[in-house]
Amino acid sequence: MTINVKVGHAKTHLSELLVAAEAGEEVIISRGDQPIVKLVAIRNQEAIKDAIAEILEIRARAKPVTQDEIRAWRDEGRP
Repeated sequence: MTINVKVGHAKTHLSELLVAAEAGEEVIISRGDQPIVKLVAIRNQEAIKDAIAEILEIRARAKPVTQDEIRAWRDEGRP
């Protein structure tokens, strides 16, 4: 979700806007009707790398899925 605010509002409510950005919101700060800044959280690259490594490890241990299993899942509950 995107939050759009004017510069004056951003000055007064910066702490709240930072909390929103940290929670994943995108904050656009405008001067008049002209957007000038996008405020977004900086992602922790190390945490992202760790998550990707964990996913790859889980996938490596998983047994392969057959086409028949995929079709059965897709068609489950269909008349």
